Amino acid sequence: MFESTMMDIPLTIDMILDRARHAAADVEVVSRQPDRRLHKTTYGAIAERTEKLARALIDAGIQPRDRVATLMWNHAQHLECYLGIPLAGAVIHTLNLRLHPDEIAFIARDAQDRFLVVDEVLLPLFEAFRSQYPFEKVIVVGTTKPLPPEAIDYEDFLKRGTPGIALPKIQETDPLGCCYTSGTTGKPKGVVYSHRSTILHSLVTALPDSLDLSMDDCLMAVVPMFHVNAWGLPYTATLVGTRQILPGPFLDAASLVDLMETEKVTVAAGVPTIWMSIREELDARPRELKARMVVGGAAAPEKLIRDFDRMGLQLIQAWGMTETSPVGLVSRLSPAAQLLPVDEQYKLRAKQGRPAPLVQVRVCNEEGEVPLDGKTSGELQIRGPWITQRYASGVVDQRWTDDGYFKTGDVANLDALGYVQLTDRTADLIKSGGEWIASQVLENAIMGHPAVREAAVIGVPHPKWSERPLAVVVLKPGCKANADDLRDHLAPHFAKFQLPDAFVFADTIPRTSAGKFKKTDLRQEYCNWTW
Repeated sequence: MFESTMMDIPLTIDMILDRARHAAADVEVVSRQPDRRLHKTTYGAIAERTEKLARALIDAGIQPRDRVATLMWNHAQHLECYLGIPLAGAVIHTLNLRLHPDEIAFIARDAQDRFLVVDEVLLPLFEAFRSQYPFEKVIVVGTTKPLPPEAIDYEDFLKRGTPGIALPKIQETDPLGCCYTSGTTGKPKGVVYSHRSTILHSLVTALPDSLDLSMDDCLMAVVPMFHVNAWGLPYTATLVGTRQILPGPFLDAASLVDLMETEKVTVAAGVPTIWMSIREELDARPRELKARMVVGGAAAPEKLIRDFDRMGLQLIQAWGMTETSPVGLVSRLSPAAQLLPVDEQYKLRAKQGRPAPLVQVRVCNEEGEVPLDGKTSGELQIRGPWITQRYASGVVDQRWTDDGYFKTGDVANLDALGYVQLTDRTADLIKSGGEWIASQVLENAIMGHPAVREAAVIGVPHPKWSERPLAVVVLKPGCKANADDLRDHLAPHFAKFQLPDAFVFADTIPRTSAGKFKKTDLRQEYCNWTW
């Protein structure tokens, strides 16, 4: 038998750490602290502290596959957790601090997180859900005040990581990280990334035709590290030795532009609302910036792409989901596309893009795969080595085809050049500022108000947030309620960004023959709503 002679070396987090230690030891990682000061360290120092963290976790009783949660902004200590928790054989579970405390508690409980690493500035948020889920140990980063009795300072915790504590042998199929979906079609569901999937995702996203990162770049990930692992960019940047700028909690346009200018950022990544605010900042106070800016989480308007070209900045559209690690599509112009008229090129750049290497996509409807005409619609389906094949915690879901494709739930078309364009959603979801909002959950809650007979929630175009929820409400005969009453009714149960911006009171809501709300009619009626 004639077999491969290649070495069988597992693709694990050790490879990223070794690369950082030996090839990029002097490369800076810059973090903005809660007091706005810039903290500067290097990959070499982070590698050393990462090993201490891994050993400290083992010393504290963490076992392979145990979950360690983080509730943190973007900074160097969070990067240490990205590397150190899986180095200990455990699973890093990033908690989305923008969710309602009840949702955070549900997700931590569902994942059975043992430890929590939390920023001191986020302790008030932790206090809001701590009684609902008792972590075994709470480790606090950036302590300046006395800690709760059961908590320990992060720096003191690292001192437990002595060299005598052995690190486990990790397999590439072992779990590395966990993120939860936004709960748009029910309760949030866990997606678990392996060491292998993370390494492959990092390699491919670094390619020139993908997100294009190298040791010559300076990356500022504005996308939060608690949001699908900041699109995997902290791992990609560490693997290739890219200098990183981590903005902490300061995501206003002025602070971000200041960092881009002073730190000479060449690549940045964030949702469209971030780039819209930066466009306004640069229009008001022009700066000399030269950067590629990756936009994801929601579609970027063509005008935004044109505006940044005018400013000498390149906006690159990308698409993905929690289930896809997340990068699945990237919209870069192919050689054939570069021969098209300029207006046609902009139309392509405003699409979600073409599959990243190693990713396969197709668009299917009832008749099978759609023709490559850029018009015929179907559901986008995707598969690849970093696409999940199931949900965690025993959740059963019918979102996979018999031949292994994940059904995204997005309606799309596919053109002859291979560009995918999302045109609608199979579920009535609202995407606002890069975050999903479940309309049916809001509807049920509104209809829980004693004065409400029925309510339908739709997404209406918004100049800043892409979409915002608008609620159409029918009151019970003889009952009274206004927008403030309904908003107060919802506020204890939802995060602020999930609340409808407007309430319209109507006599009836159109329904389909099956008795369901006919939201297509509502969207058409309110498509020109003025905020």
